[in-house]
Parts: sequence; C-alpha cells; structure tokens
Amino acid sequence: MSLFHKKEEEQSDINYEGSAILRMLSYMRPYLGAMAVCFLLVLIITALELYKPMLIGDAIDRYITGDFAAGEMAKERFTGILTAAVKYLGVLGALFVCSRYQYLLLQTTGQKIIYEIRNELFVHVESLSMRFFDLTPVGKIVTRITNDVEALNDLYSNILVRLFRNVVKIAGLAVVMLTLNVQMALYSLVMVPLIILLTIVFKNISRRAYQLTKTRVTALNTFLSENISGMKVIQIFNREKEKYKEFCDKSDSLYRANFREMMVFAIFRPCIELTSVAAMVIIITGGGKGVLEGTLSLGTMYIFMQYIRTFFEPIQDLAEQLSTLQSAIASAEKIFTLLDEKPLIRDREEPVILPQIRGRIEFKHVWFAYNGEDYILKDVSFVIEPGQKVAFVGATGAGKSSILNLIGRYYDIQKGEILIDGVDIRQMSRDQIRSAIGQVQQDVFIFTGDIGSNIRLRNEDISDETIREAARQVNASHFIERLPDGYGEKVSERGATFSSGQRQLLSFARTLAFDPTILILDEATANIDTETEQWIQGALETLMRGRTTIMVAHRLSTIQHADKIIVMHGGRIRESGTHQELLDQGGIYHKLYQLQLA
Repeated sequence: MSLFHKKEEEQSDINYEGSAILRMLSYMRPYLGAMAVCFLLVLIITALELYKPMLIGDAIDRYITGDFAAGEMAKERFTGILTAAVKYLGVLGALFVCSRYQYLLLQTTGQKIIYEIRNELFVHVESLSMRFFDLTPVGKIVTRITNDVEALNDLYSNILVRLFRNVVKIAGLAVVMLTLNVQMALYSLVMVPLIILLTIVFKNISRRAYQLTKTRVTALNTFLSENISGMKVIQIFNREKEKYKEFCDKSDSLYRANFREMMVFAIFRPCIELTSVAAMVIIITGGGKGVLEGTLSLGTMYIFMQYIRTFFEPIQDLAEQLSTLQSAIASAEKIFTLLDEKPLIRDREEPVILPQIRGRIEFKHVWFAYNGEDYILKDVSFVIEPGQKVAFVGATGAGKSSILNLIGRYYDIQKGEILIDGVDIRQMSRDQIRSAIGQVQQDVFIFTGDIGSNIRLRNEDISDETIREAARQVNASHFIERLPDGYGEKVSERGATFSSGQRQLLSFARTLAFDPTILILDEATANIDTETEQWIQGALETLMRGRTTIMVAHRLSTIQHADKIIVMHGGRIRESGTHQELLDQGGIYHKLYQLQLA
C-alpha cells in the first residue's frame, strides 16, 4: 500500500461525521435503571470515603488531645476510642458492600452493551455487498469487531462511572475542606492551577498517542491476516526473510507507539505525585504552625492530611480517564464508520416474491463495470431456458465469472436488465434468488467444524440422511466413510487436511443438500484429479437433470455435452451454439479447442 493510500485510509477512520459520544450513550438507554443505581452508589461511596477521616479526626480531638474533666477516667476515653473504631469498621463494611455491588452491576451492564454492539457489527458486516470486501482488508474488519469493540468495553464498564465518581469526589473534598477551615483549604488548593495545566497538556499528548497506537494495531492485524492466509505462497517462493523484515518493521512501529504512550504516563504520573507531595508539605507547614499556636486542632490537621492524600488521586485518575475516553471515542468512530457503510445491493421495501423459481434466466443488453465505466460486460444478451445446460468459455478476463456473480445479484449492473422467470432481479428478494441458486466454485472454502456442519452450514432443516445422500450422489461418501469419525470428523481451518479434490467433492455435496433450482459450476472440476473427475461426471448428469445449469470451464472437454455454449471475448458474446456447431464455424471456439488438443 502506498504512503498516500495509507494516510488516506487512516484519515477515513478518524473523520467520523456525527457525535460518537451521543451515539455511544444511546446504547445505554435499555439500562438506564442499572446505570442510575450505579451513580447513586457512587454518591454513597463518596460520602462514606469523606466521612472516614472526619471520624478519626473527631476521635483524636475528643478522646486523645481534648480537654477532659478531672473525674473522667481513662476507661471512658478508651470506650470512646473503641466506639469510633467500631464506627470506622462499619463504614469500611458499608464501603465494601456498596463497591462490590456497584462493580458487579456495572460489569454486567457493560458486557451486555458490548455483546449487543459486537453482534450488531457482525450482522451489519454480513449485509454488506461483495464490493466492500473486494476493497477492504480482512484484518481491518477483524480489528473493528475485536480490538475496537473491546476498547468500548472499558468505557461502559468503568470510565463513565469513574469519571462521575472522581468529579463528585473532587467537589466533595473541596466543599468539606472549605467548610472545616478556609485557610487550610486554600493551602490545600494552591497547587490546583498547576494540576489543571498538567492535565490539559497530558490529555492532548495522550490522545495523539492513543490514535497512533490503534492505527498501527490495525496495520499489524491486516498484515498478519493477509500473510498467514498466504503462507503457502510465501514458502513456495522462499520469501520468509523478506516477510519477516516487513513484519518487524510493522511490529517496531507498534512498539514505538506503545512506548510513546507509556512514556506519556511515565512522565505525567510522577509530576502529579510530586505536586501532591508539595501540597502535603504546605499542609504540614501551615497546619503545624496552627496547631502550635492553638488556632487549629490536631484532629482537623489529620483530616486535611488525609484529604490532601486523596485529593490528587481523582485528579490524576480523571486526566487518565479522559485520555482513555479519547481512545474509546477513536475506536467508536472507527466502529460507527463501519456501521454507517451502506450496502450497495438492497432489496426493495416490498420485493416481488415468486411462488416458485423455475430457472429461466435472461440478460437484456447488460453493461457492467466494477469501477466507473471500465466495463467488464458490454451489451450482453442471452436467454437460458429452465432445465437447460449452458456453458460460458473464453479467455481470462472475458467476463464469464462476472456473469455468474450478477445472476446471484452480488453486484448490480449499470445498464440493461437481468430477468429470472421474467422478473427483474432488482425487484426480487435477494434471499429468494440466492436460496434458489447452488454455486460450486473453484476455490472451495471449508469452515472449522466437522464434515456434517460444512455440508449443512447450520441449516437445521437439512437432515443427516439428506447430508449422507448428497455425499453419496457426488461420490464424496467414498472418502468420508473411511474417516475415523465419518461425518463427525473434525475439520481444520480451510480443510487443510483434505486434498483439493476432496474439498471440491464436499462443495458438491453442500450444494446438493440445499437442492437448488439453478446450479452454477464455476471451474468446478479444475482442482479434481482424473480419478475423482470420473467419480463425479456421472453424478453431474444426474444433478443437472431438471435444473438450470450454468457452467464456466477452461477445459472444453467438460462442457461438450452442454445444450448451448456461449463464447465470451472482450466482455461481449462472440459466438453461441452447440459444441459441434461452434467447431463447424471455425471461429474463436474452434481455435481454443485446437489449442487444447495440441
């Protein structure tokens, strides 16, 4: 990817139009009751934390340094101290219960919200058009659904409530200190302007550090997804060292971004700590003078010392949380940008639903391009009658596979019409169109699971008997039943433990199990050896009977018995007829046939 395109891609992630914060908060609407309870618990917890030092300070003034009557006994003073200790333990117990319940409630609510966002994102990705996947790296999509969604987890499960808690705690501490002693409160707050300045600087620097880290995580995930999938090619061409160097460059970029983020925190936290120590020195100096002069009680000085120890913690926490919030917002913008991606292919509000698809396909002056006006198909017209077997041949790039993609409406055409049973497919439901089409491709994708699940594809309407019968008809049962667990045999990712021919036979069985009206064979026998091809040739005749069958093949020997052969060249139909008719014409098909014979 060029530097220009890389920058353009990163910029498109960041420039989100709209308020990401308001949109994030909208996911909390179903849980407003739970969040309200959490915020109420925050108020209770803050009040209890403020009360703890006051309880000890009061005990110091009343039972340790206070003026005692002549007859007051040490036992009574001890009883007072013991009572204060019991109250203190009660406050700690209440803090534990409230904090524990708040944590559980908050984490449960946050996980539910993240669960909904993750599911919504995946469903949306499934609805996007094929063109989106042509242009978007898989690793980028994976990063959105995993890393970026998890970045929001901390927002809902932690940050929002802690932000509220820290603001309340800072305000509560300031109010209580001003109420107890204005002069001591001013001593305590003298360092606040410096803290505010440090926080503003930290927030701006940390935001850029977060954004850089997330961008480089996405780049590394994209690289890994692509190169692990293409590992066989890397090893065939002995490019391991070069790819390792490229990986090291990307990994080093991420390392430096993480190190920069770490250094920001490594500088900010000690600065806050140093400021809090300076504030403590001021309190001890000013408070100690007041105690010696008799204008300040020892208990009050203790309260201020405890408060100043906790006063800077929420400020530091607040600054770090604001930066984490910026990180969550950056992730949310990336997520919402993906959610706002509109499918290029959409059904009408009230699509035409045919009682039954018979399988008549007609192209009327179809023009199609993937990009702009770079047309792959140019004024293509043909008719395929129900039950007819039609083959498309031609050089690579002639437009054969594009025709197959258009029949299933994975892309929309720019000009003309595509009709199924006389109805424009743009007026029909995509679900009905695709449920009527069974497509066998050259590159078969096998999912992790077992053989039965790969044939059924989680369609519980397909029985085990149907799976076995489909496998039997395409002769896949020959190798399946020899496996230790048969149809329950575990399958690794992409079916790496099976040969190309076995994977293709599984694809045939999968297609048959769904019993389509229209059968599409896109180089379906290209990866099958001679013995395996002999197994399926007889089965194919049975499978194609009664079904509209469209075939694309480079090996002309596999399509000689088609009812019609259409020759594509340069995006146009050049010839059409049976095998023998095309040979007699002596045109493009005749030349292709002679080349293959030679």
